[in-house]
Amino acid sequence: MGSLSIWHWLVVIVVVMLLFGRGKISELMGDVAKGVKSFKKGLADDDDDEAPKPIEAKSTPLATETTEEKSKAI
Repeated sequence: MGSLSIWHWLVVIVVVMLLFGRGKISELMGDVAKGVKSFKKGLADDDDDEAPKPIEAKSTPLATETTEEKSKAI
């Protein structure tokens, strides 16, 4: 009584087919597939937005001493 046999599943499938019809079920599955596809695309777009951009180095000379030059000065 706890599990459903093959006959129970067949009756459920027949009732669903009678209520919704074949066209409605295939249309519903197509809508679900489009939703999953757009969800995956949205996740991929979010990953691209969060990627760090490379920092470009400026080519201006810096007038700083290195640690070796400071230790020689002492």
